[in-house]
Amino acid sequence: MASPETSGLHVGYSAIPFAETLPRILRAFQRAMPNVHLRLYDSSNKYILDGIRDGRLQLGLIVPPLKASALHDLRYKELFHGRACVVVAPQHPFARRHAVSTAEFAPEPFIGLTREDHPNFYEYLSRIFLKVKEKPRVVEEHDSYSAVISAVEAGTGVSIAADFFRHSFGSRVKFVPVIPEPKPIAVGIAGLKGKLSAAAETFWKCAKEAAAKK
Repeated sequence: MASPETSGLHVGYSAIPFAETLPRILRAFQRAMPNVHLRLYDSSNKYILDGIRDGRLQLGLIVPPLKASALHDLRYKELFHGRACVVVAPQHPFARRHAVSTAEFAPEPFIGLTREDHPNFYEYLSRIFLKVKEKPRVVEEHDSYSAVISAVEAGTGVSIAADFFRHSFGSRVKFVPVIPEPKPIAVGIAGLKGKLSAAAETFWKCAKEAAAKK
């Protein structure tokens, strides 16, 4: 069997959370290991974690499950985290606010991700609304955050995302902090426990250093 250095390094990643950090990781990795063929897979957390466990991927840049036990069999390092925000169209009344309470935005039509592909999204949403009587009414589900943002921009409803999503979507929508402030949304890097290949260890190191400069 070819070694990871000759067969390449396969890394899954969540595109939007890492939009700002990934270019720095790639530049550093290219300088450190210019002869390693790197293959990146933009996919869901579930695909990435399944891929690490079954050997299709060596590493994953992920939004981890809320339950720490879900990663008990993997090596994981948090790289950075962001503040939860209500995402609204620029013309929405909330867009002029400094913060919005969970009780205020609960009645709004809500745009979510597809439940079967993004269970973490709904688990996090449930935690945010745990102490609020009225729960969000999901009117649309999309299989990507890009589509969710398009629906929010069109005025179909509101959604929720971390403030680091601003890097990808600029002024298309507004990010308004949620109060009371929920648990931060973390992102990190995951791989199998035990010794990684030299390429994987280098990529891991580059990711930590790039995130520290964020």
